[in-house]
Amino acid sequence: MPHSSRDIRIAWLGHKSTTIGDGLRTYSREVTKGLEKRGVEILFVHHEKGLADGHSSHSLNGHAGFQRRFTIAGAGSRRRLERVLRDHGVDAVHLSAPFSTLDFVLPELCHRLGIPLIVTFHVPFSGDLSRWAVLAAIVYRLYAPMLAACDRVIAFGRTQRRLLIDLGVPEHLIVVSPNGVDIEKYTPGPSMALQFFQAERIFSYIGRVDPEKEVETLLRAFLEARPPASLRLLVVGDGVELNRLKRRYRDDRVVFTGTILDELTRIAILRASDAFFLPSRVEALSLAMLEAMACGVATAATRVGNHAEALEGAGVLLRSTHLLEDLRAAMRSFIDTPALCRGLGSHARLRAAQLFSLDAHLDVLVGLYESLLGREEPGREIV
Repeated sequence: MPHSSRDIRIAWLGHKSTTIGDGLRTYSREVTKGLEKRGVEILFVHHEKGLADGHSSHSLNGHAGFQRRFTIAGAGSRRRLERVLRDHGVDAVHLSAPFSTLDFVLPELCHRLGIPLIVTFHVPFSGDLSRWAVLAAIVYRLYAPMLAACDRVIAFGRTQRRLLIDLGVPEHLIVVSPNGVDIEKYTPGPSMALQFFQAERIFSYIGRVDPEKEVETLLRAFLEARPPASLRLLVVGDGVELNRLKRRYRDDRVVFTGTILDELTRIAILRASDAFFLPSRVEALSLAMLEAMACGVATAATRVGNHAEALEGAGVLLRSTHLLEDLRAAMRSFIDTPALCRGLGSHARLRAAQLFSLDAHLDVLVGLYESLLGREEPGREIV
């Protein structure tokens, strides 16, 4: 049964939006909603002016930076944040990073106010030598001193934990707790998506359509695998590459839906999908991938971030160094052998239910707050 805790007030620093549906925003929305159901009071601090109510939602000055994933904090935002933390008497600050340029001043600010600081570190990474992997490694090095000054750091897997330790983040500060999905909502089930898209089978990609996501390589592999006319590849999402790819890949078998914010529609697409593909050059632990697994979809993703831990034995791991070749082979196998999709989908669902539930992640967070505040229950431990 989910653990509940009352009389804890958390200042949650994260991304908030009603028009963007990426993993960072979904994580903040779903986790804060889940914490509130358990009696934790949330003060959501963000950089979206129109979404502030002055009570549970507070806005700071700033403007969007790199791919809308990082914000340049505006003048006076640090003073405004300090006032919010003081005036509302928060027990702890939870940062969903990357958030903004304020990330790097938070340890000093929180320690001066006597408030514990917890960070969930979403920054993607990879072990290859692509430019995206190199850029991610630079970001990890920039963040390492800041993370080392926090009270706890949440990593999504053992691979990420080892990387942080190697960069100097003290081992005792790192808590491994994978990202999670609502496995009661994201389940296999009936769907009208096949009829809607006039398809006999559907393959899907859900995520940003940005260069590091390698959506173009996915499209090339799909078409080179010679799919039948009744098969659709749905590309669900928006990004800097979307318009160019829509112009270049005009094929009835490829459907660009743009961003779909309605959760039930995304679930319907996943339930109708035989296979889900994530060819990214860098990731931490993709929430879209976990949602697909929970819906019982055969999943193929690059061996980057924490994906090997998530998919080993329950999906197909793609080599980022041979991405087109591996994608094409996976596509061909899934096209020729629908039974393979069904078998891998069953394994993926089981893995998601066992290891990647939102309730399990919330259990860790609530226990962590109580531990830092000296309110843990007798016999209750943080994993």
